[in-house]
Amino acid sequence: MDGALWSARGTRPGLTAADRVAIVLSVGLAISMPRASAAAEPPAVTAPRQTSGDRAVEPEWEERLTITVGNRDADIVGADQRAIQGALDQVARLGGGTVRVLAGDYRLRNAIVLPSGVRLVGAGAGTVLVKEPSSTSALEADSDWYDQEITLRDAAGFRLGDGVCLRAKDPKTGREVVLKRTLTAASGRRFKLDRPLRENLWQLHDASCSTLFPLLEGDHVEDVRIENLVLDGNRSHNAELDGNYAGCIFLQDCSRVVIRGVTARNYQGDGISWQISHDVVVENCLVENNKSLALHPGSGSQRPIIRDNTLRGCDIGIFFCWGVKYGLAEHNRIEGNRIGISIGHRDTDNLVVGNTIQGSTLHGLLFRPERGPSFAGHRNRIAGNTFVDNGPNEGFVVDVQGGTQDIELRDNAFIENRPGVVVSSVRAGPETRNITVAGSRLQGGAAPRPPAAP
Repeated sequence: MDGALWSARGTRPGLTAADRVAIVLSVGLAISMPRASAAAEPPAVTAPRQTSGDRAVEPEWEERLTITVGNRDADIVGADQRAIQGALDQVARLGGGTVRVLAGDYRLRNAIVLPSGVRLVGAGAGTVLVKEPSSTSALEADSDWYDQEITLRDAAGFRLGDGVCLRAKDPKTGREVVLKRTLTAASGRRFKLDRPLRENLWQLHDASCSTLFPLLEGDHVEDVRIENLVLDGNRSHNAELDGNYAGCIFLQDCSRVVIRGVTARNYQGDGISWQISHDVVVENCLVENNKSLALHPGSGSQRPIIRDNTLRGCDIGIFFCWGVKYGLAEHNRIEGNRIGISIGHRDTDNLVVGNTIQGSTLHGLLFRPERGPSFAGHRNRIAGNTFVDNGPNEGFVVDVQGGTQDIELRDNAFIENRPGVVVSSVRAGPETRNITVAGSRLQGGAAPRPPAAP
């Protein structure tokens, strides 16, 4: 029975009550609206009935629809994305439910697309979804923006149903076209796509096609849970696709997505990336050995909660991208990355608290310079973190660059255990304003006060 794991919002498994409280209380965000002094509160809903069209309140059902997927002995038997996708589509059509993926290996030739109102749950380390090796071919003929087909120079390694990434770059403007599509029909090396192009793919722009895609993808969906499974991007046998388009998990324009107990590893790009997606919770996950970013709360994403994760062996542990606000990064272990945490372009009013950042080769925490004060990441609070062995000799553990303003670094511990290494705890650049450093504890080769940047 999965009823206890679902939100009272309705048939869709959104954030728990604790999640919603944490978003407000942990970040310290309070919203006050003027109201008439004699205004009355509406009556509480104490005995709801299932009413047509009401997705906000419904009864607490003891059982919910669950479909199992497995290599054998399951409701749907299979070992690739088609079996899992079929189960998700079935529970979504019936109003929401759980897809339970049993232990086993599942080989993916296309993204698993997440509908609204579903819970995708595995059997922990025993449920492993692996991306198949990628193939790449140049286009043999031009395709124009109104076309819905391509012709490949070499079709070996491509199959119907494959997810593909189509790319081209105009050398004069530098503009890059990146499109994700599925191959749906073929005649020799000529393939039909599931959707039209709406962009030009020309040979003179080095147009190409690769079997690249996110392992799990959500696009304009809400109230989704992903739990207790392993996603493996098979990095050594795949070409790169950056986190603006893919990752082990990629979300675009989504709301109320909870990712718990997931391992996201070995992707030729990001581990978990979400763009313009709000109230995303990433909790108790292991994200490791991805080429680019471990966690990528992306452009315009509001109120992310990143808690109790291990993020290691990537380029950057947490990358606050662009306009990410009112977020919480708490009690994460961030180790062995080039940069532990990066904050920049209009990433304001976030709280980074109680994390351990260790073994970053460049910086434990970087505030990016951006394009002037109006673009920088202001009013972020960095409190109670432990920085261990970060940065090169004579480097800076925390580097606040550009026109960044109103940053509070309070009660952080800076520890340096590497023999012969001396680093400065914090550097505040000459264009920064109101950078407060207070209550820091220093141990080992960490310099007590930052020199001014040249």
